[in-house]
Amino acid sequence: MALKTRRGVIHVLTGPTAVGKTGLGLRWAEARGAEIISCDSLLFYRGMDIGTAKPSAAERARVRHHLVDILEVTERMDVTQYLARAKTAAEEIAARGRAVLVTGGSGFYLQAFFAPVADAVEVPPEVRARVENLPAAEAVAELRRLNPDGIENLDTANPRRVARALERCLAAGRTLRELAADFSRQRPPFADWDVVLVRLERPAAELNARIEARVRTMLRAGLVDEVRRLRAAGLEKNPSAARAIGYREVLAVLDGRLEESALAAEIAKNTRALVKKQRTWFRTRLPPHAVRPAAEAAPETLFG
Repeated sequence: MALKTRRGVIHVLTGPTAVGKTGLGLRWAEARGAEIISCDSLLFYRGMDIGTAKPSAAERARVRHHLVDILEVTERMDVTQYLARAKTAAEEIAARGRAVLVTGGSGFYLQAFFAPVADAVEVPPEVRARVENLPAAEAVAELRRLNPDGIENLDTANPRRVARALERCLAAGRTLRELAADFSRQRPPFADWDVVLVRLERPAAELNARIEARVRTMLRAGLVDEVRRLRAAGLEKNPSAARAIGYREVLAVLDGRLEESALAAEIAKNTRALVKKQRTWFRTRLPPHAVRPAAEAAPETLFG
């Protein structure tokens, strides 16, 4: 029986916010004739430019980017949609004979290149509506009734997690334990590709200085006006986007909940907290990978 042909290589460049992924990724892609697939959960949205440090039009003219500016700010993206789009982009890039580079640091989307992250259960709208109308205590009771063998380690104090678990049990007609067993047997979405991962890092003091500089640049570039425009376009209809660092702090200023004089410090503080979470995610949820000092990394040796 003939072995299945590998589709090609996907190079993945990640690292914490402000570490320098964009610049180095562009240089590597230019040197290798690559195209870039974004793995940033906010670059999907048109108009979210300054606060996301989105690659500029000039940078995107240098290297073709995928999954950037593909949605209105009111639209939602989930990992299932992302996977479908990312797989299509990778296949099209490879078909053109070009190298594939994934850049970004959004953990859940990033993990999708290495392991299953979503099952195939589709929740009908009527099931979702029914669960949304249940009081929290009734939702937990219903979930326990449907799972006589236990509800695993589910946090029953988190209404959203309880609702998602209940929806999946009702839609699939299976217990959480059965769904978990099904999930464990899934192949990774990119199992037919060779996926090579490199993470950039910088010393804390150096990265903190870069964060401070980035925040100053964003505010000078008009972040507050960008958020005003996005609010008028419906930003707050998309909680994931409205809660993003940079955007939520400006919204607080616009609503009088934060002094404008404290805006830069608040964004920088929250960005540092995000970096701490990112580093934990990278260490605990990603497969073994190379870590490069960002200050010394070069396109010629980035992926070995």
